[in-house]
Amino acid sequence: QVQLEESGGGLVQAGGSLRLSCALSGIIFGPYTMGWFRQAPGKEREFVAGISSSTGNTVYTQTVQGRFTISRDNAKSTVFLQMNSLKPEDTAVYYCAVDRLATVVSSNTRLYDYWGQGTQVTVSS
Repeated sequence: QVQLEESGGGLVQAGGSLRLSCALSGIIFGPYTMGWFRQAPGKEREFVAGISSSTGNTVYTQTVQGRFTISRDNAKSTVFLQMNSLKPEDTAVYYCAVDRLATVVSSNTRLYDYWGQGTQVTVSS
């Protein structure tokens, strides 16, 4: 059974940092493209960052470019999202997801096969 488990969310003041982790189990981690998404109350789920399986290429949405960093540890089947200089508008539930078919990063939520349960990130002003 494929499972993704996020951790690392919490409450932080604006300008602070958090590091999210997502552990994958049930399938081999290495070949798959991984993504982080977020969903704020009343808004659609949006792409935040992704990392490809083949080249390790990373893609970010413009609003987090330069502040967030996605990385992966294939030996530990884990993907990370380091979030710096957090802003109140970053407040959301953050989800990680697996795209088993792609070798490049997509921002399309429909292409991702498995999702974690989400972890809450709250940034106070």
